[in-house]
Amino acid sequence: MDVRDLGRAYKKAVKEASLPDSRFHDLRHSHATILLQNNVHPKVVSERLGHTKVSITLDLYSHVNPLLQDGAAQAFDDAF
Repeated sequence: MDVRDLGRAYKKAVKEASLPDSRFHDLRHSHATILLQNNVHPKVVSERLGHTKVSITLDLYSHVNPLLQDGAAQAFDDAF
């Protein structure tokens, strides 16, 4: 399947489902963000995305970090 056909099929499905407009590539970002928010190790997320370095993943998804910081603070509090 040509990638452009995939994009068109995705757009059609989104429209038919009356969902907000989005790009097929947005699913990739959602996937990574959801994994990071659910404490999946960044190295695993990086590998799933095909990034050559985990630093690329961390740089691109740094907006997730505040949520991760909250979880880390709670985990530390719970330890005491």
